[in-house]
Amino acid sequence: MSAPPSRFGRWVSQRLVLILGLLVLAYTFVPIAVVVLMSFNKPKSKLIYRFDGFTLDNWLHPCNDPSMCHALGLSLGIGVLATVIATALGTLAAFALVRHRFAGRGSLNVLIFLPMASPEIVMGSSLLALFISAGFGGKLGFWTILIAHVMFCLSFVVVTVRARLVGLDDTLEQAAMDLYATPSQTFWRVTFPLVFPGILGAALLSFSLSFDDFIITNLNAGTRTTFPMYVWGVAQRGVPMQVNVVGTVMFLVSILIVVGAELNRTRKARALAG
Repeated sequence: MSAPPSRFGRWVSQRLVLILGLLVLAYTFVPIAVVVLMSFNKPKSKLIYRFDGFTLDNWLHPCNDPSMCHALGLSLGIGVLATVIATALGTLAAFALVRHRFAGRGSLNVLIFLPMASPEIVMGSSLLALFISAGFGGKLGFWTILIAHVMFCLSFVVVTVRARLVGLDDTLEQAAMDLYATPSQTFWRVTFPLVFPGILGAALLSFSLSFDDFIITNLNAGTRTTFPMYVWGVAQRGVPMQVNVVGTVMFLVSILIVVGAELNRTRKARALAG
């Protein structure tokens, strides 16, 4: 007869899933911790990526390399514009797919997933061929990057907002119309607040995809250099520590957005409960 498990063994077996989840989460955050640590690094050589000493100069002088800040500004500008355009168009498309019936609706639902499933090299080269055939071969730059980013962000927005709309209970909208609310009032006071978390999530996802993209951007950027392209270029001769500062700031901003949204949700839940 086998001996009964010890108290520690029972404790581990009861919390095995939680422990594995925490280990996976810790493993995921290891690269981020390295980026934060390296943002305070004073390297002795640019060719060796290791922590040699603590300094605040990287934070006090983030634009030590003006080309890095120029590339960062370009990525931020394209990211914001692509996010606004893709979110607006994708939200309208999601409403059309969920709330309206028309010929080809099922086929369009399938086509929406194709840009997400296609490799980036395929989409980037296809967009490059499109721009060249349209006569933009010698004019690749800001606008071609923006169009390309809107194109591949659009599918993610449609899928995200569509998932929110599919799970939305329409009884609240019907109740609002029963109380003599106009279609416009029903949309802005009932529908939009309920769908807004999905729209916000889609916008954040679009900005992350746009800011982070390298393959599609590299094929359609011409002579312009975005932040990922800059990092790839300088990696061959030593990455400046200010790159880690940018990564740390982006991570902190993401944390603040998530925490702020969660606090706002908690506040609203308590207000409704009270």
